[in-house]
Amino acid sequence: MTRTAALPLPDRTEVAIVGAGPTGLTLAVTLAEAGIPFVLLDRQAQTARTSRAGVVHARTLEVFDALDPTRALSAELIGRGLPVDRFRIREGARALGTVAFDGLRTAYPYALMTPQYETEAVLLARLRALGGDVHRPYEVTGITQDADGVTLTTATGETLRADRAVGADGMHSTVREAAGIAFSGSAYEESFVLADVAMDWKPGRDEVSLTFGPAGMMVVGPLPGDRYRIVATQAQAPAEPGLGHVQRLLDERAPGQAAVTELFWSSRFRVHHRVADRYRAGRLLLAGDAAHVHSPAGGQGMNTGIQDAYALGRALATGDLDAYEAVRRPVALNVVAFTDRMTRVATTRNPALRRLRNTALGLGARIPAARNRLAARLAGLTTPRPH
Repeated sequence: MTRTAALPLPDRTEVAIVGAGPTGLTLAVTLAEAGIPFVLLDRQAQTARTSRAGVVHARTLEVFDALDPTRALSAELIGRGLPVDRFRIREGARALGTVAFDGLRTAYPYALMTPQYETEAVLLARLRALGGDVHRPYEVTGITQDADGVTLTTATGETLRADRAVGADGMHSTVREAAGIAFSGSAYEESFVLADVAMDWKPGRDEVSLTFGPAGMMVVGPLPGDRYRIVATQAQAPAEPGLGHVQRLLDERAPGQAAVTELFWSSRFRVHHRVADRYRAGRLLLAGDAAHVHSPAGGQGMNTGIQDAYALGRALATGDLDAYEAVRRPVALNVVAFTDRMTRVATTRNPALRRLRNTALGLGARIPAARNRLAARLAGLTTPRPH
């Protein structure tokens, strides 16, 4: 668990980063590598040990290598994670098709299953090795900009002056609101259940399973330490689903496949699909969930945010800020459209559409080119390579 840092705020910096999740940490590391002064602020007194993201894809590991060409950063994270090289699609207990990552043209032909807090811990260690840290707890409550810079005001009345400010502060971004940037999109009707459990799971720990069924969609992925991550749609989920509730979900969607023995953490959340109309307003910029949110299908959210942050850090280092939005906003629009299609296909309640979906998936799984395209898309390898 990250210690509470009692770092005093300086009077001024070049870049103020609001939010020290994976996006904010990646941006801070990128700026530290480039020698650009920054202040990274977070409202939480310490990092959370619960998180939604549970997978790091190949393109993100390549970003880590761009940050640290010795590959020590990616090696540290891989050592904490569990590489899985297949994504299996099921209807109940019946396998419909398999997407394999092991043929991808990358140094990382797999999905690395690891809780978000491990990704944050590795990034924070790298940041500290470069002489940086997180200023916490500082809740930014006000932001104004003028011709010469940006003034950030915290809940305690302290102020920080910066040349620019970046919102890496999530869907309800204070920076985005201060910038007056619209967040276009809408919310899904269904809620999502998220749980980390120990269980006996018949498909085993060598795959991530996407399971369809009349009751809804469910994803089960292995995590280090003999745990599993479960994500499932449900019309009205309880705020904190208990072990019995999670077991019933599994029994409905994968009968006879799972027996939960321990519940470590659970939550309910609602998912939006939105993209900021702009990524920049004057001296204010957006990255990660402040710029785009979408369905957890395919594990794209944290990975897209980390890639945003690296691209923005390089743009700040080179001064080519127009290129940041020009490259990254189309990526977000593409990811939102892709995950929305996956979610709507997976959650349809229409029996005829379900049969058509299952038939199409079964046929598609037999076509190597189609399987490889989907694998590359999930791995992030269809987005621009870091440089």
